[in-house]
Amino acid sequence: MDLALTESQEMLRTAARTFMEREAPVDVVVGLQKAESSLEPGLWRKAAKLGWLGILIPTEYGGSGDRLSDAAVLYEELGRGPLPGPFFSSGVLGALTVLEGATEDQRRRLLPGIASGERVLTVAITEPNASWGPAGITLAPQGKNGGYTLNGTKLFVSDATSATDLVVAVRTGEGTNDVSLLHVDARAPGVTTRRLPGFLSWQCEVSFDNVEVERAALLGEAQRGWAALAKALERAVPLLCAYIVGGCQAVYEKSVVYTQTRVQFGVPIGRFQRVQDHVVRLVNHLDSARWTTWEALWKLDTGRPATASVHMAKAVASEAYLEACNAAHEVHAGMGVLIEYGLAAHTQMSRTLFHFLGDPRWHKRRMADALEW
Repeated sequence: MDLALTESQEMLRTAARTFMEREAPVDVVVGLQKAESSLEPGLWRKAAKLGWLGILIPTEYGGSGDRLSDAAVLYEELGRGPLPGPFFSSGVLGALTVLEGATEDQRRRLLPGIASGERVLTVAITEPNASWGPAGITLAPQGKNGGYTLNGTKLFVSDATSATDLVVAVRTGEGTNDVSLLHVDARAPGVTTRRLPGFLSWQCEVSFDNVEVERAALLGEAQRGWAALAKALERAVPLLCAYIVGGCQAVYEKSVVYTQTRVQFGVPIGRFQRVQDHVVRLVNHLDSARWTTWEALWKLDTGRPATASVHMAKAVASEAYLEACNAAHEVHAGMGVLIEYGLAAHTQMSRTLFHFLGDPRWHKRRMADALEW
C-alpha cells in the first residue's frame, strides 16, 4: 500500500486548502452553525465550478470519474473546516446510490444535475428506531392510482433542508432485505423537512403526509434497493472517514498552536506533561483514523475485498474524532468553549458523525460478520 500522494492529488489538496482558507475561514464556518440550511449558495456554486460535486460521477454523466482516493484528498480538506453543506450527502452518497441503484435512463436524468449542483440529492434511510440496517426500514408505500402514497417519517437525514431531491428507502416485502428506493421531490406537497434540534449538525427529520409518487419514481428494480444501498455505502463510508480525518488534523493543529502560544506560570503550557499527554492522545487518534481510512480506500481502488476494512475505518474514525475533540478541549480549557474560536464546530460535528451511517459498535459487529467471527 503506497500512501504517498500523486502529483495530481497534491495539486487537488493545494487547491482545496486554498479554497478553504479564502472562502471558508473559521468565521464563515461558525456563522453557518445556526442556519436552517447547510448550503451556502456562493460556496456551493464555486465548488460546482471546480468540479468537486461530480468528482465520483463518471464522465458520461457530467462528472470527472475520479478514484475514491482522489476524492478522499478533497474531503480531508473539507473536513478541516469542518465545511458544512451537502457535499457528501449529495456528491458522494446520493451520487453513488443513483449509480448503483438506478436504471440507465434515471442515471442520465439525475446525475448531470448532481454534478452541476443544480440538484441536491440526499438519501433517507433511518427512521425513529435509528437503525442503519435494512431491518430498521419500516416505511411502506401504499399503492394508489398506479403509483405510491407515502405516510411516515425519516430521521437523521443529512442536509434534507437543503435538498431538491430525496431517495427514500421503503419496505416493499417481508424479507429483511426487501427494500426499494423511491425518488421523491423534496418540495412535493406533503413533504416537510426540518433540522433536528440539539447538539447535531445538519441532521434532519423528513415527514411524508399523503405524498403521491409516480410508479416511474421507483429507482431501479423493486426489492433491490438494499443491495444497491449496501454497495453505495461501502464506497461512501471511507470518504466520510476522510472528512473525519481532516477534522482530526485541524483539531490537532489548533491544539499544538495553542500549547505553544498560551503562557501560564511564565512558560508555554506545552511544557507541562499533562498537556503533552493530551496532545499525544490527539496524535494517536489522528493516526489511527488516517491509516485505517486509507487502507480501506486503497483496497476499494485496487479491487481487493474491503468490507471488513470499511467497517473498521468507520469504527475507528468515529471514535477518533470524538476523543480528539475531547482531548483538544482539555488542552484549551475555557478558550475551547468560545463559539467564535471554532473548536466547538468540530466538537458538534464529531458527535454527529459518531452515529451517522453507524456508530462504532454497529460497525464492529458488521466487521465481525465480514470476518466470520
